[in-house]
Amino acid sequence: MATRRRDAAASSRTRVRRLPERGRYDREALEAVLDAGMVAHLGFVADGQPFVIPTLHARVDDEVYVHGSAASRTLRTLAGGFPACLTVTLLDGIVLARSVFEHSMNYRSVVVLGHATPVVEPDEKLAALEAFTEKLLPGRWNEARQPTAKELKATSVLRLPLDEASAKIREGGPEDGDTPDAELEVWAGHVPLVVTALEPVPDPSLRPGIPVPPGLRPYRRPGLVG
Repeated sequence: MATRRRDAAASSRTRVRRLPERGRYDREALEAVLDAGMVAHLGFVADGQPFVIPTLHARVDDEVYVHGSAASRTLRTLAGGFPACLTVTLLDGIVLARSVFEHSMNYRSVVVLGHATPVVEPDEKLAALEAFTEKLLPGRWNEARQPTAKELKATSVLRLPLDEASAKIREGGPEDGDTPDAELEVWAGHVPLVVTALEPVPDPSLRPGIPVPPGLRPYRRPGLVG
């Protein structure tokens, strides 16, 4: 708990107001959630209409990268300097209390606010694409064919700094054990949830004799795949 008391929110916009004791602002907590999560959601407003788009993300040092087609409306809009909100959420369990009101979920989440900047320098763009690939499967960047100049040109990459971010984490069981509800004859506790990888399925056109990559057997990622 000392870390939570010592670290303050980067801004009033990222300060956790609802159940503030669950807020985390230290870089270790932020990076742990961003690195474990496979999917981020990008929020922005274009022509008065809010949009929230799921996307792959990768963190490199103090920045989060997203990428997509150069023709992507989302990336073209955000590259124009519009404010962005990036969120990552990991669901860790179902919390069952004695009363319906106290039911909840265990989770780890991060919110990042800021303005995205286009990545135009080829070496940085390649480094970002390597980070995306290695996030999917460590070692894959050197196993697979790397992008051509044409493919690199057709891909947009944006970076979002972690200057204004916060995490919110809930863990453990229900919080009604010291209330009158504790006398009810109702089971209470929590059900942990994990994401588990199944056996790899080869592509039907895969040539015989090509082995499964070592990183896929077994496929494990701390905090995501159990």
